Amino acid sequence: MRSLLFVPGDRPERFAKALASGADALILDLEDSVVPEAKGRARDAIAAFLRNEHPARIFVRVNPLGSEWVEADTQVAAKADGIVLPKAEGAASVEALLALTGDAPPILPIATETPRAVFALGDYGAVADRLAGLTWGAEDLPAAIGAATSREDDGSYTAPYRVVRALTLFGAHAAGVPAIETVFPSIKDEAGLARYAAAGARDGFTGMMAIHPAQVAAINAAFTPSADALDYAARVVAAFEANPGAGALQLDGKMIDAPHLKQARALLDRAATLGGGRA
Repeated sequence: MRSLLFVPGDRPERFAKALASGADALILDLEDSVVPEAKGRARDAIAAFLRNEHPARIFVRVNPLGSEWVEADTQVAAKADGIVLPKAEGAASVEALLALTGDAPPILPIATETPRAVFALGDYGAVADRLAGLTWGAEDLPAAIGAATSREDDGSYTAPYRVVRALTLFGAHAAGVPAIETVFPSIKDEAGLARYAAAGARDGFTGMMAIHPAQVAAINAAFTPSADALDYAARVVAAFEANPGAGALQLDGKMIDAPHLKQARALLDRAATLGGGRA
């Protein structure tokens, strides 16, 4: 999944537009974007939507474990392609959600929204077979610790949140699941979005969440391997296949070795799942 687009669950009139955006997945939200008095109506709208087939994967973000709404939420979300779990605090939270749902669809934890969660980012491997990936957020955690903001004046993250982002990235890869970058909040800043998504792809994230349909195209482009990258990866693989006993080779005047081969194969495998690496 390159792009995962949030849609408020109590706004069913937006569901069709969200599908038309080209997002690989929709996240129909029952948590932050839905006020308490509208949560029942949102569950009904999502349940009706899930009765039909759709071209994108459909996730449902439930309310946090321990909330008064989560049990009713999970009854609806269990019929989706995946569940987004906010305020997750490691493998124990995933197991607690599974206890509510039984045979749940894959779970995507938002894994950095409490201080305790940060210290559990390394233990998701224990439940990796039940995960759709791992993602993070930079909004709830500052509020939880009394920080004024997670961002510098230029929009970049302050030092604590750069650490949290990196830990999520490595936690996901340690568990062997996709690392999903968090949202870019400035809807009208197209250039900033493109830079942010490109940086995520560069750093090892495999997809990104979006908050508006207009963001989807740029995110898909950033997380789709380019023709040049695919060509280079294919030449790396070909070079080692032509020299099976070599530990290191030269290609285009640069040394390549086993890590480069592993990276090239991973890129080609990922491109194959995206239909040949084209948006």
